[in-house]
Amino acid sequence: MADITKRFGWRHLRAAPTTHVRHHRSGQLAHDGAGLSFWFRPLSAAISEVPVDDRELAMTFHARTADFQDIAVQATVTYRIGDPAVAAEHLDFSVDPDSGVWRGAPLEQLATLLTETAQQHALEVLARTTLASALADGVPAVRDAVATGLSEEPRLPATGLSVVAVRVMALRPEPEVERALRTPARERIQQEADKATYERRAVAVERERTIAENELASQIELARREEQLVEQRGANTRREAEEQAAADAVRVQAEADRKVRLARAEAEAAREAGEARAQAQAAWLRVHGETDVATLHALTGTRLAENLPRIESVTVSPDVLTGLLARLGTDGGQSA
Repeated sequence: MADITKRFGWRHLRAAPTTHVRHHRSGQLAHDGAGLSFWFRPLSAAISEVPVDDRELAMTFHARTADFQDIAVQATVTYRIGDPAVAAEHLDFSVDPDSGVWRGAPLEQLATLLTETAQQHALEVLARTTLASALADGVPAVRDAVATGLSEEPRLPATGLSVVAVRVMALRPEPEVERALRTPARERIQQEADKATYERRAVAVERERTIAENELASQIELARREEQLVEQRGANTRREAEEQAAADAVRVQAEADRKVRLARAEAEAAREAGEARAQAQAAWLRVHGETDVATLHALTGTRLAENLPRIESVTVSPDVLTGLLARLGTDGGQSA
């Protein structure tokens, strides 16, 4: 919408850069261009404002497939008015000189023209296609048919229009049909999910079984090694006992040998001591045998005196002295 201000019976128009303004004064073209700014008198001016920017037109329409199923088409057409002069001649783009608002609805007319043309070509394609094919591969076919049909439509250049792009977002069946079509896919997906779940469970069970087998094998190996360890310990104990017994036998034998040697030495020493005593006794006897009786008596008295206790005083009675002298005299006579 153009920006129009009032000044003392005059009007000033200022257009946006994306709008093309055509100003006729008394039937003559006074201004023609995009983004203009000028003064004019409202009573003698006829102004048309044509947008020249790219515009998006969203459309939704229904079609019927070859198997008599309803389908909804969602598409968007990007267009622009390439020839504003032609568009202003065929459509009413005139604006009110006081408010700058379009007197008619030219963009709605363009939208109707584009929608009906696109719908016509889309219906032709979908009428030859089954619902399943349309849902699977129908979007590119419909887009190409609509783009080709719009580019070949003679009414569009005649109104100054040019189509920039065509996009088809979706082809959707009726809700009941869509739910019916989704059911097999959902069941297949659910089956695949269940299969994946079962496979995961089977893999998990297999892994658990493998782990259990490994643990059992480890326990068996551990028990076998423990058995070997017990046998080795028993063998070591037996070997230690045997070695200890052998050592004890050697020690006992050594002790017995030592005692035997000691007994033999003691016996030999006793024998030698006995022989020495016997020799000494024999020598003593031999010496005493060769000595006279008086000398022996003197030695006996001396030995006896050595073994008697100490006598401080001796009292000899006449009777004892007389008997002793008599005995000595008797012994002396016998010895002579």
